[in-house]
Amino acid sequence: MDKQHLRLILNGKSAGRADVRDAVDRVRTLGHDVSVRVTYEGGDVVRLAREALRDQAEGEKIATLVSGGGDGTLHEIVDAILQVLPENEKLPFALGVLPLGTANDFASHIGLDPADISACLRFAATASARPMDVGEVNGRFFVNMATGGFGTQVTAETDPKLKRVLGGAAYLFTGLQRFAELSACQARIEAEDFSFEGAFLALAVGNGRQAGGGIRLCPCAELDDGFLDLTILPVPESGKALDLLANLFENGVEGIRDGLIQKKVRKLSIRTEQPVQFNLDGEPMNGQDWQIGIRHHLIEMRR
Repeated sequence: MDKQHLRLILNGKSAGRADVRDAVDRVRTLGHDVSVRVTYEGGDVVRLAREALRDQAEGEKIATLVSGGGDGTLHEIVDAILQVLPENEKLPFALGVLPLGTANDFASHIGLDPADISACLRFAATASARPMDVGEVNGRFFVNMATGGFGTQVTAETDPKLKRVLGGAAYLFTGLQRFAELSACQARIEAEDFSFEGAFLALAVGNGRQAGGGIRLCPCAELDDGFLDLTILPVPESGKALDLLANLFENGVEGIRDGLIQKKVRKLSIRTEQPVQFNLDGEPMNGQDWQIGIRHHLIEMRR
């Protein structure tokens, strides 16, 4: 086994976890170098990601940059680096994931078990680096999924304390509590050989398969096929929206048979009548005009 240098950007909330410290010690025992950088305040993930880029350029030879946190931490790292690299230039190191968030949707897609942190870090040190696509929305990048509509509001507004207690079920609880505030989101969506105009309850553009704590919104998505999976859940007939929402949160789109729209696309545009919030790997953006595309095999991921 070749010796690897792992640079771990660790969410400060997890810095005191015994299993994280044990995982680092175990991987070092295997002969690998693990340099740890811990976040303390907003902006630290971006700063530390770009610091890793500079260290690599100066000869430090980082083999893998590991995201120690949730989907949002991985999103921040990838977006921070791609924003400063020349267009379509690939990252100079592979990426790895240490799943320490609440939902860990991307980690679940690549088969990591958040209950075994030591195995996850060992995987980041030993697994093959495989090419992977990255999504782009209005110049910002996402790794797993961009979501919009009512489900996005639920993800953004779910109480962190509730998430710690209930895990993914917290999203369902919040969604049902806020259902009375639901209003239709009117949009025009255009892609290759496809268009949609009307009101939708939820919309997902997936490089990965699930979001919001295990909700399978794009179950056929592949991380390296050069396509994004588009899922549109139109607003149903009056009186059926609550049942549809509960079914979506409980079973994903696979539990919905009527009215669902699913397409594989390389790029699409979305225009909404009113400002709407999109989440990029859980991180919010607001606006009315959205240009979405895929960057094929732009990064390499230990998966």
